[in-house]
Amino acid sequence: MWNWIKRRELIARHLTPSGAPAAEQLLGMALRRVAKVPAKSPLHQYLANRYADSVVLTFSQIEDLLGGALPDTARVRDEWWTSTVADKSSCSDAWILAGRTARPNLQARTVAFERRAESVQDSRDGT
Repeated sequence: MWNWIKRRELIARHLTPSGAPAAEQLLGMALRRVAKVPAKSPLHQYLANRYADSVVLTFSQIEDLLGGALPDTARVRDEWWTSTVADKSSCSDAWILAGRTARPNLQARTVAFERRAESVQDSRDGT
């Protein structure tokens, strides 16, 4: 209880000039930062605008969408594609925020972007 009171006092003392509490401003900044990266990513736009539950792209096609070469780790390690840990060297935000998971086939140099199960259910429910 005491921590809650101290936190409320801290937020009340740090009002921004616009009148919004500092915590709300920080949350807004974090949401804009997360949304900014994929919104500008052609890979995110491409995956988000596909109706198919599975989209298979070659490494070359992904590089064309990204506008640059994939790192060497993307070509030799499945974890680069499947890791859920935030990694600045990975482009995972592009497919995660598009509601997809990545399933690489490193020998064929392709990646299958599958629509996540909850995303399929949401689209069927109309939400």
